[in-house]
Amino acid sequence: MHFEGPNMGSLFTDLWRGTMRCDATDDKDSWDWAVFRDKTVWMDHGASVAACAQYLPGSFDRPPRNPAEKINTYYKAWEFILWLWGLGPGLLYGILPDKYWQNFCKFVRGVQIMSQHSLTFEDIQEAHRCFCEWEYEFECIYYQRRADRIHFVRPCAHQGNHLATEGFRSGPSACYAQWTMERVIGMLGMEIRQPSNPFSNLTFLAIRRCQINALKVMIPDLEPPDNPLPNHSVNLGGGYVLLRARDRYNYHPSEAESQVIGEFLDAPVPKFKRWARLRLPNGQVARCAWKETLKPAEKVRMARNVKVTVSPDADDINNNENDGELEYHDDEIYRFVTVAMVSVYSRPDPELLQKSMQTVWSCKYHGDEALQLVSAKSIQSIVAMIPHRPKLQSGVVEDRFFLLEKPGLGLVTVDEEVEDEADGDE
Repeated sequence: MHFEGPNMGSLFTDLWRGTMRCDATDDKDSWDWAVFRDKTVWMDHGASVAACAQYLPGSFDRPPRNPAEKINTYYKAWEFILWLWGLGPGLLYGILPDKYWQNFCKFVRGVQIMSQHSLTFEDIQEAHRCFCEWEYEFECIYYQRRADRIHFVRPCAHQGNHLATEGFRSGPSACYAQWTMERVIGMLGMEIRQPSNPFSNLTFLAIRRCQINALKVMIPDLEPPDNPLPNHSVNLGGGYVLLRARDRYNYHPSEAESQVIGEFLDAPVPKFKRWARLRLPNGQVARCAWKETLKPAEKVRMARNVKVTVSPDADDINNNENDGELEYHDDEIYRFVTVAMVSVYSRPDPELLQKSMQTVWSCKYHGDEALQLVSAKSIQSIVAMIPHRPKLQSGVVEDRFFLLEKPGLGLVTVDEEVEDEADGDE
């Protein structure tokens, strides 16, 4: 928790801002990595971080505040994590010199892998390789084996290697990080009502909580369900629940939507009604553009970008346009199918993806030109798509969006075979 947040966050920001101690034998003017010594660049970056809040779903919890204004004002560990390990690779591209940006991306990739709630042997191997390469390069390009810069290599810098190797013994760091301990301390602290003998009271509360938990395990029916179904919702099974609002009258789709629906059914477009929200098995609630776009953008935490499991020749990142319940005719039987109309983003720029160690998925949004119908149960999670305007390796500068998944959820990966086939077709 603190390793990923304030500890490593402070190391990087102190270097980039040039606030690290400089010995008399050194010269800050030679620190070509200290791009944020320029106050204008630092303020612009802080404003960019704050502007991303509207694109981060509410399920991402607290969005990072402007670090240029709030970094010394109780900046939370979670804010550091979203800012540096989530938004950082995309927002810092083109600001940090390439060798420092690529070095940073290797560390970010390792952190993202180790933050997952489940790890494979290959995941741990990749994370360990990223941390080892990052540490070696960090000492070469920052510290440069100079005695007057040895304070650049703080003790926390070596923890990355141990983080990956400990994954074999202890599992994902999310299972034993300080998040759990601090949450328990907070809950027990809120239950203390007697100001005298606080430690005795705390011991009693802990014992009572253990007894209650034991009863819940032995008699599960004592515990009401965590997420009871709201009124007028529809349980689709498998943890998927349709939530209101819903069209009162049948919806008449646009021409582009009608074409997609007709191809999906291979029949005339039927009447159907749209649903505004879909609760996923992981607890996230996806919203559709139908309702979300009715509010001003600055008052919305956008939750309509979703990760979908689709056919191999389609993309993984989609924009949720509508959740609808279609009625179609098949062999003289009427069936209802709950589907989502999504607008598919392009595949990520392959050169930028490779250069960033798969931390910057930079995609183009095609709107109604790339509509597709998918099963509502193929939606895995809600993601954030952050607008940026990078200069690609081809020299083209254009408006794009880069992907951010909530830390701790499974990461998107690239199917190399599919990528090769796509490149061949092009």
